Amino acid sequence: MKSKVRKIVMDSYGSFLGRDKGCFLLRDKNGREVRYPLFEDEIGEVQVRSGNTISSGVLASLSFWEIPLVVCTERGRPVGVLRSLTDNSHVKSRLAQYEATRNGKGQAIAKAIVTAKISGQNQVLRKYGLRQLDPAYLQRIKEVEASPDALFRQRLTQIEARCSLRYFNQIFSLFPIRPSCRSGYKSYDAVNNLFNLSYEYLAWKVHIALLRSRLEPFLGFLHSEAWSKPSLICDVMELYRFLIDDAVIGFAPRVIPKNIVLKTESFSKNRKGKREYINNALTREFTKRIEALFLSKVQVPRIRMGRQQELETLINEECLLLAQYLRNEKPTWNPRIVELR
Repeated sequence: MKSKVRKIVMDSYGSFLGRDKGCFLLRDKNGREVRYPLFEDEIGEVQVRSGNTISSGVLASLSFWEIPLVVCTERGRPVGVLRSLTDNSHVKSRLAQYEATRNGKGQAIAKAIVTAKISGQNQVLRKYGLRQLDPAYLQRIKEVEASPDALFRQRLTQIEARCSLRYFNQIFSLFPIRPSCRSGYKSYDAVNNLFNLSYEYLAWKVHIALLRSRLEPFLGFLHSEAWSKPSLICDVMELYRFLIDDAVIGFAPRVIPKNIVLKTESFSKNRKGKREYINNALTREFTKRIEALFLSKVQVPRIRMGRQQELETLINEECLLLAQYLRNEKPTWNPRIVELR
């Protein structure tokens, strides 16, 4: 019988994770205990939020069995991953990733990502009765010729940027408060900040999936390399942004003036400003929806068996397939696109 893959999530306050007779023992602040047999079930991941504790024995076991430990803030934001010392011994994938920037594979991957992104955006537009993106954009992507890397990326991202501009101009019409444009880092308005928060959750999931696949998160093929910019994370995120967008649109009726609060924050060393957010109660409700999205079933067959899988599992599988393509273990890589419901 195949072992079960389980995840240990310490998301309450005052919990303790220890070891006892071949088991991980999780005890909450009220003394209730749950046992996770280490040799009966396959523990795939342990997540711990600030305010909980783990024994050094558990840390040693996690490292020995190469089980990742994700350390999160009190609000659930991952800030670190504990990995085994042997985890970096898988250099073949990273070498192949570096070579892909020179042998043409990286440019093929970039084209596949932009094509998949437009396909996903069209699903969202179709669902809400909006005008779909011109199919001519897909033809233009195919016609982008191989060229020096910086020039190739510039040509491809220009096409992607035009599509995104037309896409957001339409979906913003679905919100009671319509932003003037899509704004990323340190946006002022509540709608863009809601998108940014949900994209941040997606970035965490992709980051962990890439680490599991032994790929370098900061070396991408579509987005440029820059200091502290996780370009491969940004690349892979494009495959799933439309699912996040659909979840945010579903929350649109709640983004109204009475549910918006202003917060004063630092924008630079000597500059402060006000930014709009939905209130704390709605933020908690929204983040639970996003967390549930990653655990929801999607109609994409698993690599080995099954006609469906959780979205989080799909992200992990897609990163593994990308790594196999880079290592020449697969002749092609065609991202599997989720059908929007």
